[in-house]
Amino acid sequence: MKQETAHMDQARKVADAVLYEGYLLYPYHQSAQKNQARFQFGVHMPPDYGSVDPTEPSASQTECLVECADDAQVLVSVRFLQLQRRRVVQMLPDSGRTRDVASLTVDGTEYTAWDEAIEREQQICAEVRELLSGDLALTLHVEPGEATQDVVVASTGRVAGRLVRSWSAIDGVIRLRAGRTAGPYGALKLGVRIENHSLPATRPRTREDGLTHALIAAHTLIWVPGGRFLSMTDPPEWAAPAVAGCENIGTWPVLAGPPDCHDLVLASPVILYDHAEVAPESDGDLFDATEIDEILTLRTLALTGEEKRAARATDRKAAELMDRLEGMPPEMFDRLHGAIRYLRSAPGGTSNGTSVGGTNDTGPATGEPAVAEPGKPETPWWDPGADASVSPETDHVVIAGVRIARGSRVTMLPGARRADAQDLFLTGREATVQAIFHDVDGNVHVAVSPDGDEAADLQGSHGRYLYFGVDEVKPALPGRREPELKEDPA
Repeated sequence: MKQETAHMDQARKVADAVLYEGYLLYPYHQSAQKNQARFQFGVHMPPDYGSVDPTEPSASQTECLVECADDAQVLVSVRFLQLQRRRVVQMLPDSGRTRDVASLTVDGTEYTAWDEAIEREQQICAEVRELLSGDLALTLHVEPGEATQDVVVASTGRVAGRLVRSWSAIDGVIRLRAGRTAGPYGALKLGVRIENHSLPATRPRTREDGLTHALIAAHTLIWVPGGRFLSMTDPPEWAAPAVAGCENIGTWPVLAGPPDCHDLVLASPVILYDHAEVAPESDGDLFDATEIDEILTLRTLALTGEEKRAARATDRKAAELMDRLEGMPPEMFDRLHGAIRYLRSAPGGTSNGTSVGGTNDTGPATGEPAVAEPGKPETPWWDPGADASVSPETDHVVIAGVRIARGSRVTMLPGARRADAQDLFLTGREATVQAIFHDVDGNVHVAVSPDGDEAADLQGSHGRYLYFGVDEVKPALPGRREPELKEDPA
């Protein structure tokens, strides 16, 4: 039972990171441009919002495979954020009247109007046998409500204002279904569908209107004690056709918990890998699952006093973040400065048949790190000199039967997997190879300087080049040069 609790605790840490993904972004105050359009993942809008923006869905669907008996229990937790609108009401002295204001400062603390969020969770438990006999639907309902908090002047006890937090009703349905797959293995195909059925009193006209009745960052944790979920990203060969037949809409199901855990799945609105985990060096959420904690921490600590004040006034979680980072002890900060999860030797060849050579040209590089000689200081692992088998300036790679090394000329052919639109301008242009690099995973990278680039010398003096895979360059034809641009006589 303790092991199961530990597995669930790890899974929920990742689920919490998903829950608050993009909730508030650096520099963590509401006037920042990137915080003007919030809540981008796992948003289930009320159906009426489809007339405003049909691309915003009102439902999501998860399908995954699990090996389990008919008497196994299926436990499902649907988790999401609900928008909570925070108004600031000022008490007008000697009049008994009030008015809504954008902000109010009392005893040096600023209170501002803002859209917060409330965590919601609904759980379902069913037996596989029950699901095999028919779909199960559970009503999801959140009552509308309002809460007030007095803002009091400490020295006099006078109520200077109030924070009024309100939230709207949400109605929906969570549907569970299951069926055995065809074939001798008989895995269970398990489906979870989340639907928003909310009907606002006034038809939404803007995204802000729709968000008041939306399920935000909705995701699902599925637990089948004693069962074994199959990876949807790397399934066994026998299950590949059944996995391909699963239809996931707005979710990405992955194995959750540590690597030895196979009875948990997290269906996330953002793409994750199996057994994802929060880095142990991370001391708290920065609301960005792709965050580099050290960089964001340094940038946050460099905010001005006014920016930090604005962040604290924006959101309680932003205030906690500021306090946590400003109070971080040096040893905790040191932990953020680089972490090595594993090291492995890089193979000498590449999977596409391209051969790689070292400095002696007698065979492929071994990828083994150099061994320090007695009496000599050990070279750090990240220093190029740590691996005597590689030498970027003298190594070569054979592409299309041609030896490519420093000084060789190649034609650039950026691959389709690249996301930088500027690569389009490089296609077909020629470049000079500056070095051949190997990474720890055994991949080869060709560093080049584009021909005709006036900044090439300056970039090269700083060791800055363009990098391509061996399948993204080809040997240039001898004697070929880029055509020169001539001035128009007119």
